[in-house]
Amino acid sequence: MKDIAIKADVILLPDTTDMNAWACIACDQFTSEIDYWKQLESLVKGKKTTLDLTLPEIYLEDNPEQRIKKINQNIKEYLDGGVFKNYGKGFILTVRKTPFVERRIGLVTAIDLEKYEYGQKTESLVRATEGTIEERIPPRLKIRKDADVEFPHVMVLFDDEKRQITEKLYERRDEFKKVYDFTLNMGGGSIEGYFIDQVDDILSKFSDLLDKDRLIEKYGKEDKFLFAVGDGNHSLATAKTHWNNVKVSLSEEERENHPARYALVELVNIYDEGIYFEPIYRYVFGVDKENFLKGLKEVDGGNMQVYADGQSFVQKGENDLPEGIRSVDKYVKEFIQTFGGGVDYVHGEANLKKLVDDKGDAVGILFDKLDKADLFKYVSKNGAFPRKTFSMGEGVEKRYYLEGRRITK
Repeated sequence: MKDIAIKADVILLPDTTDMNAWACIACDQFTSEIDYWKQLESLVKGKKTTLDLTLPEIYLEDNPEQRIKKINQNIKEYLDGGVFKNYGKGFILTVRKTPFVERRIGLVTAIDLEKYEYGQKTESLVRATEGTIEERIPPRLKIRKDADVEFPHVMVLFDDEKRQITEKLYERRDEFKKVYDFTLNMGGGSIEGYFIDQVDDILSKFSDLLDKDRLIEKYGKEDKFLFAVGDGNHSLATAKTHWNNVKVSLSEEERENHPARYALVELVNIYDEGIYFEPIYRYVFGVDKENFLKGLKEVDGGNMQVYADGQSFVQKGENDLPEGIRSVDKYVKEFIQTFGGGVDYVHGEANLKKLVDDKGDAVGILFDKLDKADLFKYVSKNGAFPRKTFSMGEGVEKRYYLEGRRITK
């Protein structure tokens, strides 16, 4: 069997009857919507919850050191208090329903960080799909370096056009032990989980995806490209950085199976009917709109729409989608450095326009949708897309923190 960068490991789940309070949305969502987080805090107060164990990015400038210290304290208290239970080594088949899709199938497993690189262009088995911003790693690293347990929101895509892996497992789901089935809080839909302890056949099918003839047919070359990070690239990059720091002091034998070498993720087939790509828009605020818009007219953003003062206009250029986004991001960054202001990355046209309408000094920039069928071929040929090119679905559809895994011995 070929090296496929994944393995069955012990997955921790909470010993609680209130799973609705336990699972919380990914930390990098709703970063301009404080009301979401305040409502969530009120909902889960006094209950066992992953909100105690993670740091929403909206609070990165609000006493982060104190918050991180409390998070690591909470993790230890949860471990010592017997909050977690496990079913042995295996995978968890997830079945997610959202307000927008009837079903999305995933497979929670541990991925080998030695086989993952987040550079713009690599030949690793596991690759980033968007550019990585190095300054986003340190605050996450401060949590991970002292944490005993990780809780992932990373979703990793694989390219199985014949639907031979997760879809087939879904058809057999009644054969597996159901370990959770509940409604997610804050409008996230619902989720079911099934524990799978017999994994050899699954590993073999992933290995088949690396067949030489298949790779040449798909990518025009024998590119051993198995997994593409769809969501949570910065969190996985943090795990990689942490592992690089840890392994320096380990022997070769210790490195082979140290828990920090792996990171828990959810694998999803890019052809899954519950996977669809949505554009991520730029919300630029705190700027002189007239000055900003004047400069933006000189930027080739490809086919983009600009929203300001309650009105939209289309600005067409020659660049394709990735290059258009790169050009716009370069302009926004340089403008803010020179004149001040800020930028956030927003899902949903309605959300963006509401944010712009609520401010007198804001502009929204909207891009076209990326065709998901182009993802693997593009990354194989060109490397990662610009950061925040696309999102897999809407904000409420993002992965919730649910399963955990020990990353210390």
